[in-house]
Amino acid sequence: RFQSGTSKTANRICYGYKQDENGKLNIDEENAKNVRLIFDLYLKGYSLSGIGKELKKRGIVSPTGKETWTSVAIDKLLSNEKYIGQVMLQKTYIENVLEGKQIKNRGEVTRYLYENNHIGIIDKETFEKVQLEKAKRSNIDFNDKGKQIRKSIRYSSGNTLSGKIK
Repeated sequence: RFQSGTSKTANRICYGYKQDENGKLNIDEENAKNVRLIFDLYLKGYSLSGIGKELKKRGIVSPTGKETWTSVAIDKLLSNEKYIGQVMLQKTYIENVLEGKQIKNRGEVTRYLYENNHIGIIDKETFEKVQLEKAKRSNIDFNDKGKQIRKSIRYSSGNTLSGKIK
């Protein structure tokens, strides 16, 4: 189903979307404005925790209805290609069905990208800018053999903010 483009997984709801009567994803404008805000804040130099604090200050609850957004939730939102109308399937896989443990797919099994699956909340240019900024801010790099290593210099969002957003 992944390969043929008929997987219902492609239309799984995420924050900022709702399903129509046919199961297709449509923008939920009430929450989509929050998605746009999160991308905007990140590009203005806010850290993940800084975005969480700003959302709490504005009274914007998390997708699970909690008062506080976690940095992990914000990071996942900023990395989700669904926000540009694409869906990547098989980001994880289960190696041993008896254990049922999901493993991050680093090329062990085929991934499937559905482009133009639904209308995006964020334009592709903004999404790509955020991905580049995330890579820049990350303290993880890769050596010439592809092994993860830590950068010696850490990013500080405090050095890039020129002022608060109102």
